[in-house]
Amino acid sequence: MAHPDTLAPAVPSTAEDFLPLNGTDYVEFFVGNSRQAAYYYQAAFGFEIAGYRGLETGAKDATSFLVQQDRIRFVLTSGMDKHSLVGQHVLRHGDGIRDIALWVDDATYSFEETVRRGAKPVREPFSIEDEHGVVVMASIATYGETIHTFVERKNYHGLFIPGFKAWLNPHWKADPIGLKYVDHCVGNVELGEMNTYVDFYGDVMGFKNLVSFDDNDISTEYTALMSKVMASGNDRIKFPINEPAQGKKKSQIEEYLQFYDGPGVQHVAMATDNIVKTVTELRNRGIVFLHVPTTYYDELQDRIGPIDENIEELGKLGVLVDRDDEGYLLQIFTKPVQDRPTVFYEIIQRKGARSFGKGNFKALFEAIEREQELRGTL
Repeated sequence: MAHPDTLAPAVPSTAEDFLPLNGTDYVEFFVGNSRQAAYYYQAAFGFEIAGYRGLETGAKDATSFLVQQDRIRFVLTSGMDKHSLVGQHVLRHGDGIRDIALWVDDATYSFEETVRRGAKPVREPFSIEDEHGVVVMASIATYGETIHTFVERKNYHGLFIPGFKAWLNPHWKADPIGLKYVDHCVGNVELGEMNTYVDFYGDVMGFKNLVSFDDNDISTEYTALMSKVMASGNDRIKFPINEPAQGKKKSQIEEYLQFYDGPGVQHVAMATDNIVKTVTELRNRGIVFLHVPTTYYDELQDRIGPIDENIEELGKLGVLVDRDDEGYLLQIFTKPVQDRPTVFYEIIQRKGARSFGKGNFKALFEAIEREQELRGTL
């Protein structure tokens, strides 16, 4: 079975790209109830429930559902014991992302080389196999309790990884909404730690600093943050890293760190080829997005120039637009998707642009502050 995360041609690797990454293999969430989470992602986001691992398949400590849409794969895992790794993670953080797994050609080499360069090992290379072949995996640590698992599947032709069985329920069908692949994953770290992890991704994983934003770029009257975007050598993997900056009130990063009880993944950006259609369907299924004032659209045409989409339609949906030297992008952000104000999603459509919506920062963060004020956490 071909890997679902084979992206469009990447930027050619250079000699310095010692860690070639093929794409995001999967994102694993530790959640309180994986079965109910799987239904949520199917019903609301259009993911297919493709695989299952649990008591019935021989797994004794945790239950996992594999959900996928086009080239996006999420693994939703819940623990069977409060004292387990999964149980303790959920107890501390609530539902959150544990693992951003990376698809590689050689997991052993990737692990050994990154550890040699300073990565903290989490799990040394190991193989799991079934009648469909063998998968090699190994894990290293990054910020907080988040990890990266290197996944080598060149000798595997099964569903996902050994241990997962196909989920068969003819009455539980997905209706996809046009989500294509993981565009980027954003991490929040404590004040003063951003450059620590910028150096980690640069020195340990060979990433480059694609773009930087300081508190002059990302600030409102009340709060501010700083961010640097790290990208793999072929640009297929992008990890913005945020830290809070001094402001009059508690920033969104500080709120996240408080409720997540430490650093972690703030949001996952999922790409679409038709953001109007995708967001319309998400709204129809009950997904709630951040609201931006209608005044944002009054001067949008003057700021970003001609675009293919109807601005009035974008305004009704709340989709933001920004332009760089290579094109423009459209983006929108959900509200948090669990009780704690932590993890949320970005839906993004790129029309040439490789940037991250700098022109939208002020409108976006003011919208987040309005939500913080409603929560009493600003």
